[in-house]
Amino acid sequence: MSEADGAIEPKRTGSAGRVLTFLESHGLAGGLVHFEQSTKTAQMAADAMGCELGQIVKSLVFVADDRPVLALVAGDKRGDAEAIAALMDAGKAAFADADTVRSATGFAIGGVSPFALPSELRVLIDASLGRFEVVYPAGGTPSSMVRMTLPQLVEISGGQVCEIAR
Repeated sequence: MSEADGAIEPKRTGSAGRVLTFLESHGLAGGLVHFEQSTKTAQMAADAMGCELGQIVKSLVFVADDRPVLALVAGDKRGDAEAIAALMDAGKAAFADADTVRSATGFAIGGVSPFALPSELRVLIDASLGRFEVVYPAGGTPSSMVRMTLPQLVEISGGQVCEIAR
């Protein structure tokens, strides 16, 4: 996309730079798209990208018995805390607060990338994303996304595909 399409060139600073460097090392930097408008919510991201809401990969951080976990959920679904707790062998799971999100992922809410993460963070991927040939996870900022396939997302995130949405 060009600036005329609403996309802008990525910068090599902070979270954006970390994601760009990671994507380059995996041959996927061409899929990174930055927008002038926010893509902070799934609907805003789908509108900016011009895709179905379900193609947007929401990055939801839960805390399961004091252990953070990243749940990658289709934009038209909701994370299932009970399913996540069961997969984490935890008594319960709940959404993390903003400070926990940043400390667990290194990203701020609204731009949590599912890659370039701390190695100890477990990643669970919503199986319903398999409906789509192309999906769009966050690119490390509240105005960026990455175009990729689900197999690419699974490979570079190290995530486990499972039933974690309703």
